[in-house]
Amino acid sequence: MFGELIPSTGQTLYMVAAATVIATVLGIPVGIWLQLTAPGGLRPNRWVHKLLGFVVDLGRSMPFLVLLVLLTSLTRALIGSSIGPEAAIVPLSLGAIPFVGRLVQNVLSEVHVAVVEAAVTTGATTLRIVRAVLLRESLPALINAIGVTAIALLGYSAMAGVLGGGGLGDLAVRRGYQGFDDRYMWSTVAALAVIATLIQFGFTRLSRAVDRRRTASL
Repeated sequence: MFGELIPSTGQTLYMVAAATVIATVLGIPVGIWLQLTAPGGLRPNRWVHKLLGFVVDLGRSMPFLVLLVLLTSLTRALIGSSIGPEAAIVPLSLGAIPFVGRLVQNVLSEVHVAVVEAAVTTGATTLRIVRAVLLRESLPALINAIGVTAIALLGYSAMAGVLGGGGLGDLAVRRGYQGFDDRYMWSTVAALAVIATLIQFGFTRLSRAVDRRRTASL
């Protein structure tokens, strides 16, 4: 059993790590634009904000299994296959981008308005304010948001395994459920729980460390 559990765990970690990186890189700009174009933002634009918000909310409301099926053709075009860990990364990433975008907007909106106004009065450009004020002030919360995303993707990766994505979800269904072997079922559940705990612990520690360094530099 452990001969199958270990490589399946590696596949799950690979899918979650790759999808988290992609979703973070593409989702943070989405969240920044949502915040900038919001009423009271640095570049308020009602129509852009509404359109972007609609797309983000539509993406967040899409059940992952439905998204997995809808993106089968796109995944096959990009990867050359619709099964396996690499193929699962495509819907995992695209499904998480709206999630990250909304989390980032919520985090940035918590930055105290006085800090932003002080930067505006100095004549700083929008890009500089975003980089040196919004992102810097909210960095600990952003790290926690990425951790939340990684844990959500861990659950999504298990669902991807149901449709041939590999990893622990595939092992649980193929060997545990369909093979009527409770050892596989409970072992995969335990492995997922341990991974989720370690992800939460790691991102929480990193967030606290960054917050302490930021506070000390003020």
